[in-house]
Parts: sequence; C-alpha cells; structure tokens
Amino acid sequence: MPNLNVTLVRAAVTFPFKRAPRPGAAVPTGRAVLPAAPIAPGPLASYRRVCGFSGTGALPLAYPHVLGFPLATRLMTASEFPLPVVGLVHTWIEITRHRTLHPADPLELTVYADGSAPHRRGTEVTMVTEARLAGELVWESRSGYLSRHATRAPVATGVPAPDPSPVPELPAVAEWWLPGDLGRRYGAASGDRNPIHLYPLTARLFGFPRAIAHGMWTVARCLAAAPRPDEVRRVRADFRSPVLLPATVTYAADHTGFQLRGTDRVHLTGTTLRSPGPRPDSAAATDGRP
Repeated sequence: MPNLNVTLVRAAVTFPFKRAPRPGAAVPTGRAVLPAAPIAPGPLASYRRVCGFSGTGALPLAYPHVLGFPLATRLMTASEFPLPVVGLVHTWIEITRHRTLHPADPLELTVYADGSAPHRRGTEVTMVTEARLAGELVWESRSGYLSRHATRAPVATGVPAPDPSPVPELPAVAEWWLPGDLGRRYGAASGDRNPIHLYPLTARLFGFPRAIAHGMWTVARCLAAAPRPDEVRRVRADFRSPVLLPATVTYAADHTGFQLRGTDRVHLTGTTLRSPGPRPDSAAATDGRP
C-alpha cells in the first residue's frame, strides 16, 4: 500500500511548480496495482461509523474507491501528471458493482487515468478504479477531478456557483447536522486528507471560505441512508456545489435516486440502480444475495 503521508508531502512540495495545463493535456498511461489482500477491519469499521453504515454486512458500495485512493494519489502526485493534486475537487463519480462484495474478499485493485478535458472552471481528469476477485472484474468506478485555474472565459473566485441546470426536487427524508470536524474524521477513516477538507485556514488557500465536506462522504452517507443499501449495484453522483462545514443539509430521496440540499442550493444529486431479483443460475447462488 502506498504511504499516503509520503505522497501528500510530495504533492505539497511539487504543487508550486505545476502550472495550469493546456487544454487536452495528456495524462500518464501507467497503471498502479495493489495485489489481492484482505481488507483491514479497523479502517473499514471507522468508515462504516463516520458514513452511517451498519457495522456488519456486505462491503459498502463505495469502499473499494477508498481502498484505491492511495493508488490514485500516487499517480496524481507523479511529476508527469499534468494537474497539481493539492486542491483538486471531486466533481462526479460513477460506480458499478458486478457482484456483492464482502469484507473477507481479497480484492486486487487497479487505478489509472483515462484522459483530461477542459472544464468551465479549469481542467478535469478522469480516474478509473477497478477491483478484481480471482481475476474477475467485480467492481469499477470512474471519477472526475477538477483543477481550478483561469480559463479563456472569466472565472469567478471563491466557492463555485451551483450548477445552473434545474433539478427536480425529491421528497425530503431527513435533516442532518454536519460538524466542522467532519472532514478530518472522514479523512482519518479514508486516508483522503486533501487540505480543502480539513480546516478553514487550509481551505482558504484554495479559494474556499471554510473546509468543505468530502464528496465521497456525501455519497456514502446518502447510500447508507437508503433502504436496503446492499441492493444498490450502480450509482451516478454529481457534486454540484460544495458543502461548507459546519452545515445543516436535507437528505431527499425516492426510488430513482437521492439529493443533498442546503438552504439555497443543491449540493449533490445521484441516481441509483438496484439489483434484480435472484436468478436461477450459479452466479445468483454465489454473489451473496439471498
């Protein structure tokens, strides 16, 4: 497992020397691989607690992303990577599980960059994480990460404005209070200690007035609150505006997906697809579904 402290120090050292990339800047073609190994129970238990999952059961849908994060960090802190990793903002994620996973499953993880593209606020790179079990692809995700910098069009400073496209309002389900230390707590559980999530001072260095919640925490918390979360096999989540900590947010959901809303903006939208009923074949008997 790559040492996150070392890679984050390297990121901080190299950050001042990386300039805004040109449009369509090439990303490295290499892949980072973590050989199959048992999942450590301590960090998983911490992740379940901070995200609101039950203490037992199937592996939470987003957890392989957490396991692969050190590999992604190693790739994104490499000298040939075109974007400075410090201050990167997670903009969207798509996750698909091909079978139910369990904490005892020894997953092999592969992470690689799959291109970059211009964004209205800078440059966005797509990172892919794949999990295999005995050589079989059992889980995969694609994520967008934004490096904010000046573009040809004027770019406002500070907190990004919410996506202007309309969002149909889903029924409110619950109201959550998110404390100011949430970023530090999730960072300790996940290893993602990007300074925009930790303290107001470190967040202000990157244009945010206060620390912001991790996008992956908001997704995981919404999935944990869903009925029968172990049945969700695909999710697409878009991070529309950051959640400044501390905050009170509204969790809204129906059978199609979920939202996280503030008083004046939508922070997160997500769509979900659930597993079909049991199939009369061997796969249905071995993937953990009743």
